[in-house]
Amino acid sequence: MLHIFVDADSCPVKSEVYRVADRYRLDVTLVANTRMRVPVDGRVSLEVVGNGSDAADDWIVDHVQPHDIVITADILLASRCVDEGARVIGPTGRLFTENNIGEAVAMRNLFSDLRDAGEITGGSPPLRKRDRSRFLQQLDEMIQAIRRKM
Repeated sequence: MLHIFVDADSCPVKSEVYRVADRYRLDVTLVANTRMRVPVDGRVSLEVVGNGSDAADDWIVDHVQPHDIVITADILLASRCVDEGARVIGPTGRLFTENNIGEAVAMRNLFSDLRDAGEITGGSPPLRKRDRSRFLQQLDEMIQAIRRKM
């Protein structure tokens, strides 16, 4: 059965995930290093993992199945989940696939090196309204495509 996993510690689209999952009656597991408020809904659960830097990532990879959906901005986690056969979408609606994950990892590594060298400062831009809209559209289309194949 299709399941949605959310890399939840800094995910800005949790409320959007809840709405879409409710519409399709899908189970959602938020995975985080700390406790957080989740809807009182039998379909939404919170898995609090250890404080290790990759504890949440490791938990998701250990539990994800082919055709599950993972919501994450972490490109290395996205790569691991794509390798497991999962569908992966970032909070801005960016899809991570076998065809583009290698380039995404390479760009992530390049930007990491540039930040370490002081060439780039600051983080990602804030999520915009059109990013949320694109995310909702991509998530909806992804769920429908998976359901057609099941």
